[in-house]
Amino acid sequence: MLTKRKQIILLKRTFIWVFYLFSGFILYTNKGSINSFLITFSRIVYPLSIFWLQIRIKKRTNFLPIDSIMTTSELWFNLLPVIASLLTAIFTVVNVFLFILEKLFNY
Repeated sequence: MLTKRKQIILLKRTFIWVFYLFSGFILYTNKGSINSFLITFSRIVYPLSIFWLQIRIKKRTNFLPIDSIMTTSELWFNLLPVIASLLTAIFTVVNVFLFILEKLFNY
């Protein structure tokens, strides 16, 4: 039973990564369906978000490693990649959904 659970987790992760990489492909190859500033921001941060997520998943650490003894600079150093990656993920997924809807309703 444990191997079946691991297979399901692997299948879910594979689906999420394929969808996220497809979203990035649409982000870079097509004209964006959302605001141009958000597209530019997403194009800049998208590769960084992939590397940041891979590091976090591989180390199996918390996404927000915040302690009460952290300085302000350490706090921002930990928060900025999280915020930028989450915003980029949201923008790219919204962009790909709008792209798909646009393609479906134009045919």
